[in-house]
Amino acid sequence: MSAPQLTGWKHVYSGKVRDLYEPAEGNAAAGADVVLVVASDRISAFDHILATEIPDKGRVLTQLSLWWFDQLQVPHHVLGSTVADGVPAAVAGRAMICRKLTMFPIECIARGYLTGSGLLEYRQTQTVCNLPLPEGLLDGSRLERPIFTPSAKAEVGEHDENITFAAVVETIGAENAAQLQSLTLGIYSRAEETARSRGIILADTKVEFGVDRATGTITLGDEVLTPDSSRFWDAAQWLPGKAQPSFDKQFVRDWLTSPASGWDRTADEPPPALPADVVERTRARYVEAFEKLTGRTFA
Repeated sequence: MSAPQLTGWKHVYSGKVRDLYEPAEGNAAAGADVVLVVASDRISAFDHILATEIPDKGRVLTQLSLWWFDQLQVPHHVLGSTVADGVPAAVAGRAMICRKLTMFPIECIARGYLTGSGLLEYRQTQTVCNLPLPEGLLDGSRLERPIFTPSAKAEVGEHDENITFAAVVETIGAENAAQLQSLTLGIYSRAEETARSRGIILADTKVEFGVDRATGTITLGDEVLTPDSSRFWDAAQWLPGKAQPSFDKQFVRDWLTSPASGWDRTADEPPPALPADVVERTRARYVEAFEKLTGRTFA
């Protein structure tokens, strides 16, 4: 599952899901401050990149990100996404040519509902990232107002670490920290309202920002508001007090932790290959999220 070789582009980095390329010699964009971001069909769970891919996942993530970039009223890094823009035909539909940013080492997370790592902290201290919350909240409870709960970026295979706002200030300065907080909560609020109008709850989301090297503007980068970076729930099924069905890789997580997989999360062994039915149900869930949110048919 190595990154594909693309004519005119030089592979420079691979994350859990995305492969990054810079223009090679002979490319019309050579020397420009741009990067090609290619979303693969790889899927990760429990900090492992799985051996089995999910067909069309990269296309869903890219097309949904592009749709959201168009909805949000914030500067973003996308310059083009078609073959006419310079995207190689081999990865058309799942790639974006983007402005290269100087990224902040912060995962910017907004939460409107209590679940996941936030719920675990709340049960211990009644806080999330040291922010006090009311008593009596359950798994899936809606918060009185969205909160900014950043984390420090970790290397591939490592856990991101929840940090306080004070730690963000210490890392990137008070002015930058305030801007990231404001931008993140603004994006969440707009996206939450949009998703709710389509019958989907946006429980939380992670966004990333960098500085445009030419203008100094703080700019939205990476992907945005996809099932890989956000928790989307079916509004009709929302019921606090239990885990909510989500539009993401929940089928994968559930199978890996079931006796059927035979996998021990505490061992050093990588997860086993996914069975065909788990792959198909996961693909269908990603496509359903895309179609419900955008109102478009996924082709």
